[in-house]
Amino acid sequence: MQLIFATNNAHKVAEIQAAIPAGIQVLSLRQAGIVQDIPEPHDTLEANASEKSGVILALTGKDCFSGEQASFADNVALLLQNLHGQADRKARFRTVISLRWQGEEYFFEGICNGHITTETQGDGGFGYDPVFVPDGDTRSFAEMTLAEKNQYSHRAKAVAQLFQFLASQTA
Repeated sequence: MQLIFATNNAHKVAEIQAAIPAGIQVLSLRQAGIVQDIPEPHDTLEANASEKSGVILALTGKDCFSGEQASFADNVALLLQNLHGQADRKARFRTVISLRWQGEEYFFEGICNGHITTETQGDGGFGYDPVFVPDGDTRSFAEMTLAEKNQYSHRAKAVAQLFQFLASQTA
């Protein structure tokens, strides 16, 4: 089985591949032959995920899923600057996946609570990983292996729900 994931972010695709069961191949937009970026014109993660999966379905006619898409690398320094001196550094990563499957749409959500550090920690991961420490750990996502990160990751939680659903549909 192949599913198209609405991103060209290789890090996100690698996280998804590491979290999925055998027999399912995840394709990036580029791998599926889609060269355009799909806009996020809506105010909610659910609506943007639905927009993306709908566009991909219209372009390819294939079942697909979508999560959030953003490039955070340039924003880490600004985030730290804006939080400078702030005591409340609580943060949350949240993912909503829209699956278009056999003519229906399904949503899966993953949440990871944590806090923002006062400076970057680690050089792994991507985006906000160097400044995000999940509840239950003392290390940033950028200091963890992919397997360790996936124990906490919002994306891994949503993907687990997605593939539990797919397993129930294909069993």
